Parts: sequence; C-alpha cells; structure tokens
Amino acid sequence: MIQIDKLGKAYNGVKVLDIEQLEIPQGQSFGLVGNNGAGKTTLFRLVLDLIKADQGQVLSKDIAVNKDSQWKKYTGSFLDEGFLIDFLKPEEYFSFIADINGVTKDELHVFYDDFADFFGDEILNKNKYIRDFSKGNQKKIGLFGAIISQPEVLILDEPFANLDPSSQIRLKSLLKDLQLKAHLTMLISSHDLNHIAEVSDRIVILEKGKLVKDLLTSKNTLGELEGYFKPETSK
Repeated sequence: MIQIDKLGKAYNGVKVLDIEQLEIPQGQSFGLVGNNGAGKTTLFRLVLDLIKADQGQVLSKDIAVNKDSQWKKYTGSFLDEGFLIDFLKPEEYFSFIADINGVTKDELHVFYDDFADFFGDEILNKNKYIRDFSKGNQKKIGLFGAIISQPEVLILDEPFANLDPSSQIRLKSLLKDLQLKAHLTMLISSHDLNHIAEVSDRIVILEKGKLVKDLLTSKNTLGELEGYFKPETSK
C-alpha cells in the first residue's frame, strides 16, 4: 500500500530523517512513536508530499506521491490546525470537504450521527468560526474533516493531543471501528504509548530520524515501549 525507499531529509545540513526501507500493507493500523525531534511529523509530511525529500521516494499504491496526485483521491489526513479553514464555521467546512469528495448531504448527516458522542454538544450549531474554538475542539473538527471523504488511507499526527480523557476514549473506539469496517490503512503518531498500543496493529519507533524498532502489537507491546523510553537510572 505505502512503500518508503531510501527516504532522507535534512535541514541546514542536519539529517532529520533517514529511512532505508519501510512498507505499510493495506488495511494495517500503523503506529509511529518517538521523542520530540525523532522525525515523525517530517515522515508524514513526506508521505503527503507537503515537503520535498532530499533523496528516496514514497509510493502509495505504486504511485510516487511527488510525481502524481492520484493518491490524494483516497487519502485523508490531519496533521495540525494548518489543515483547517479557520474562517469557516464547522458546518461550512464539513460541507466544503463533502462537496469536493462527492459525499452527499444525507451521507454527511449519517457521519454526524456516528460522531455525535465524540462531538458532544460543543461543535455543531454553535454559530462560531473554527478559529474561535478551543484547541481540543479544533482537533475534533480536523479529525472529522479527514474522515468525511471515506478514505482508504488515513494519516493522523498526534490525534489524541489536546483532547479531554472522555474524547480520547471515544476517538480510540471510532478509529478501531473505522479500521475494521472499511479495512482502512491508518498511519498514526502519538506520544501516548497506551493509546498508540491500543489502536495499532504494528508500531515503529523512530530515533533521530532512523527506524530503530518495528513491533507487531501484542499484550507485551506497551511494556516494550515503556521499557525503551524509560529514562536510565542515574548511578
């Protein structure tokens, strides 16, 4: 589904990403973890052709993402608030995304029903612009916008950040349901090891831009992750 080959990116002469090879098969829920500066967001931006690689390539369904835009038709993503059109109201933003993706009004309202618990009483019918919502509610708006198109590939950077505990739990359930029902290929990064272990079939650890561990999720995965990131005890 997604193939990465000899992918590299540097800023000011410092290499921030250096991945020899990585393949994410169709239908896999792929988790990405690492400390700040590990290269997680850089990787996602390269997969989405938002920045130019210094070397190597990303293929999506054998399409080089920097040479052909066909992959955009089946890919949904939300990395940060820059993906939002913040001078629109949520309903206007959702309708815009639905229109360009051929989603009918009836289908959109079905999605509203599916996300009712996640939205709570905080998003719809508030008569205010996206820019005036809290960071947490902007995150909810962005996540919903990424899913409206019913993508085959969904890429989310830190989806649990800024959400309250109840919303985090609801989001985990929504993501797992989406992945099962639609055989969705999901790429998700998170600093929350517990959440990423729960929603991922496989987890990769990045450190200083390099792939250092590749784990299939099991009952022991959370412990392995915590062990890897546990600070060394001072002697």
